[in-house]
Amino acid sequence: MSTPTSALHDAGVSIWLDDLSRTRIDSGNLAELIESRNITGVTTNPTIFANAITDKNNTSYDAQVAELAASGASAEEAVFAATTQDVTSALDIFRPVWEASGRVDGRVSIEVSPDLAHDTDGTVAQAKQLWAKIDRPNLLVKIPATKAGLPAIAQAIGAGISVNVTLIFSLERYADVIDAYLTGLETAKAAGIDLSTIQSVASFFVSRVDTETDKRLTAIGTDEALALKSKAGLANARLAYELFEKTFAGDRAKALLDAGANLQRPLWASTGVKDPALPDTLYVTELVAQGVVNTMPEKTLEATFDHGVISGDTITGGYDEAREVFAGLEEVGVDFDDVTQVLEDEGVAKFIDSWHDLLTQVAEGLEAQR
Repeated sequence: MSTPTSALHDAGVSIWLDDLSRTRIDSGNLAELIESRNITGVTTNPTIFANAITDKNNTSYDAQVAELAASGASAEEAVFAATTQDVTSALDIFRPVWEASGRVDGRVSIEVSPDLAHDTDGTVAQAKQLWAKIDRPNLLVKIPATKAGLPAIAQAIGAGISVNVTLIFSLERYADVIDAYLTGLETAKAAGIDLSTIQSVASFFVSRVDTETDKRLTAIGTDEALALKSKAGLANARLAYELFEKTFAGDRAKALLDAGANLQRPLWASTGVKDPALPDTLYVTELVAQGVVNTMPEKTLEATFDHGVISGDTITGGYDEAREVFAGLEEVGVDFDDVTQVLEDEGVAKFIDSWHDLLTQVAEGLEAQR
């Protein structure tokens, strides 16, 4: 039976779930979502793990925390052990998907510590640590697209590590991300690494762009400004796809693709609608194109399955309209460069806060066991 999620998959979109917990793994729910909702991957972040591990109603981590407490583990060591175990288990569940997709999908992401967002060397070291510890070919290590993150992305790719580049908000930074990926592939090729084993996605955030832009448009308050509300996120993502198409059709990318490299697929992140006045599937149905990933919170996934209307490619015909949106934003006085910098700074700060909350609560849990 055809469903909206199967139609989305057939339209060339890889559906990933933006959530993971041990309960979801142990209950069989993750495997069930693969079968019934066409999901082919999972993304995680520090907030997701904080919510899972510190949930007072979730006892699935208790035995491991007690064991770690007995061994004298620190909070950082305990979090590393718990999160890598969850990701390893999920990767094994997705292994058949990875094989069936030609080793493209079936991916699970784990993020380097947010405290390393502005530390290139520390990011590379932890990416290598996570890659070695988890030791699964369908892993993606998440590295933020901060200025310090860009050379870390290139170095990780150059070492043969598959990377999910996260927290991308602007086209300028996205161009830098693609450049870092291609630089890494060139390094890997020179080192004799099989380029076909390296995968990467570039996580372009969507709804957060509208949230910040719409706040500024509301403050301006003119009819022209208000008419632009809830348009920037989709326009930004569509122009990102245009940039993806153009860059990977260029000579530099084609030489690497001919040598066995994979495309760095655009991934739509932050696809849950923040404004209740908007359709709850907006950032899914309006961002359909061949070869993209859409990672969804479960609420958005279920909304898409229930009533999403998939009408083919909703990206490539919209480039001129997207440029008109940005011309309009400039005309009414929205500084979009400032919007994207604020979003990057806030994104890093939010993950750091979640990470530190998680470490604090795990430390308290370890102490209670000692």
